[in-house]
Amino acid sequence: MLFESGMIAQQTHCAMGTIVSHKAFGIYAEESLLAVRSEIERLEKLFSRFLPQSEISLVNQAAGIRSEKVSLDTFEVLSTAVEFSAHCRGLLDITINPLVDLWCSAKDSFSPPDETKIKDVLALVNYTDLYLDAEQRTAGLHNIGQSIDLGGIGKGYTANKIVEMYQTFGIRSAFSNLGGNVVTLGTKPDGSPWKIGIRHPRQEKRLIGVVSAVNQTVVTSGDYQRYFTGKNGKRYHHILDPLNGYPAESGLISVSIVTDDSMTADALSTMVFMAGMEKGLELLRGYPQTEAILVDSDEEVFVTKGLIDCFQADKSIRLNNLH
Repeated sequence: MLFESGMIAQQTHCAMGTIVSHKAFGIYAEESLLAVRSEIERLEKLFSRFLPQSEISLVNQAAGIRSEKVSLDTFEVLSTAVEFSAHCRGLLDITINPLVDLWCSAKDSFSPPDETKIKDVLALVNYTDLYLDAEQRTAGLHNIGQSIDLGGIGKGYTANKIVEMYQTFGIRSAFSNLGGNVVTLGTKPDGSPWKIGIRHPRQEKRLIGVVSAVNQTVVTSGDYQRYFTGKNGKRYHHILDPLNGYPAESGLISVSIVTDDSMTADALSTMVFMAGMEKGLELLRGYPQTEAILVDSDEEVFVTKGLIDCFQADKSIRLNNLH
């Protein structure tokens, strides 16, 4: 539904398997949101593995047979994903889709997949089997049965494109939320920062605090977003470790990344969640102007030093500052 009053426009719609909302301020606010929605639909038609004719689906269908010609957008996402994978030694791996499908089929039985099946599928998960030819602009997978899932990076790329679209229409104040992947442009019209709530990972209707953001993106990965509780009472969440085939158990239950590039934030939130506190902070040091809010399995909340002045914790939350 589109609402406008003066130079304000806002819109909420479904895309990328989630609820997406936007707010923009400016003379061309309404036009910018129409263009933003069109851009999201365009990219989803390229990236979604659920659409049979998307470029990612065509690459998956041709796995082990041939490479496929892809657009500049798809090639950029794939090549950037490989760079992240190499940097974090495989903690982020977009060829994880066979493993995702295996676990999705297991959730109805409330039991993890058979260990033998996990080992068999793990043999298909290897980002180095993704062949990218920049000159021909093609992408291909080495083995039959391999497939790509851009869930850990595609929204981030889309969020960056949304900012570009706003700027094209001369918008200097805007906010978009792509199902937990939040991006801001400028400040609110009154000059104050945008306020972005960080959900408590164990209490559904509660926040651990609020981040003040200007020209920044905030992306959260957590074990509470999609999960099932097994017959044994254990929580099995959707963030799968491509190194062992099981939901990641790093001691962290929520990671929020605050930076100026949404694709980086998208990838880092997953990578740090996988890596755990110590190794995750080491990863962060390689990305200047990037901050994080970490929640461990004891529900202790930690914030990096760059957020001390712009993260307001809930009154009942005790913060641990990381130096």
